[in-house]
Amino acid sequence: MNTNAVVIANSEQAVPLMDKVQDIVVVYGVKVLAALLVLIIGMWIAKMLTGAVSKLMEKKGVDATLNKFCTSLVGFALKAFVFIAALEKLDVKTASFVAIIGAAGLAIGLALQGSLANFAAGVLMLIFKPFKVGDVIDAGGSVGSVLEIGIFTTIMKSPDNKKMIVPNSVVTGGTITNINTFGTRRVDLVAGIGYSDDIGKARDVLNGIIAADDRVLQDPAPTVAVVELADSSVNFVVRPWTKAEDYWGVYFDMTEAIKTRFDEEGISIPFPQRDVHIYEHKEG
Repeated sequence: MNTNAVVIANSEQAVPLMDKVQDIVVVYGVKVLAALLVLIIGMWIAKMLTGAVSKLMEKKGVDATLNKFCTSLVGFALKAFVFIAALEKLDVKTASFVAIIGAAGLAIGLALQGSLANFAAGVLMLIFKPFKVGDVIDAGGSVGSVLEIGIFTTIMKSPDNKKMIVPNSVVTGGTITNINTFGTRRVDLVAGIGYSDDIGKARDVLNGIIAADDRVLQDPAPTVAVVELADSSVNFVVRPWTKAEDYWGVYFDMTEAIKTRFDEEGISIPFPQRDVHIYEHKEG
């Protein structure tokens, strides 16, 4: 057997194999290079678009918390799109991959229904702004000043200095009363006098109490009027207007002033009374 002939035959077989390897390297090298280019350029574009969205929302005056969250969400979505596009360049079948992500998202959504409801409510509050940090609100059965509006919860401080963490879905699930939106509040008081007392004198005393308090606003004008002829008293409504921050001071001080002045002027303040009659029974 000719040794030179065997070597030549082996060389002829090796050449096609090397050509195939080179072809595979070239083909997949081009695909890998294309995938890297898509990944690099796509990530750069995603970063630019995310920054543009953030600047646009900031220019429109969107809340900083919502701006940050939406920017992160947009960035994640764009990066996921770029990653899938890069896999496509490597001939990876992404249909099943996308289906798995969708199924996982559905399962997570079902497991986190309450949290998603709080999230949706938080986004709506940050967009429509029914109240802002520092406002005093009555919502979700809680009354207090707003410390923080989060994506999932609203943090409030109660009048007695307790921290309240209220789920956003509870806040938006009912009526939201923003107590100090307009900057002024009406103080509602009821003062009762006896049927034997002088109504005109009582009205003058009440008007004098209102006029003596510098915290009472003249516009809107305060109201003093007879509102009810009750069982044992003639009731006046006393309704002065004041700044929101002065509400409780005016309420407490005016309540005390009414009692003090009525006592000084000899005007009675009726209260429920019960007469007890004792009968002596004699036998025989």
